[in-house]
Amino acid sequence: MSSVDDFERAFSALKTGGAEALIVAGSGLTSTNAGQIANLAMKYRLPSMVSSRDRVDARRPHRLWANLPELWRRAATYVDKILKGPSRVNLPIEQPTKFELIINLKTPRR
Repeated sequence: MSSVDDFERAFSALKTGGAEALIVAGSGLTSTNAGQIANLAMKYRLPSMVSSRDRVDARRPHRLWANLPELWRRAATYVDKILKGPSRVNLPIEQPTKFELIINLKTPRR
């Protein structure tokens, strides 16, 4: 995306293509343009999920994501296991087990 018009075209294509919802991944691009993305999601009536608790507001109705403080605690436990000796090769890959669902109940009423 190189211009504001690119977002408008992308949302138009999503809606024309039959998209029913939008998941907004966290990145520099989406953070910088969060307001515009939220406004376009409202304009095109695409419910959207965002990756940050502070982005849930009147324009962004809900969020479902792994609980970040829990991920950091799990990471610390994993580092502790590595430092205490078992081979990293023998440690299992871990996935999030705790998630947050935040819903802004005011937005759907608009």
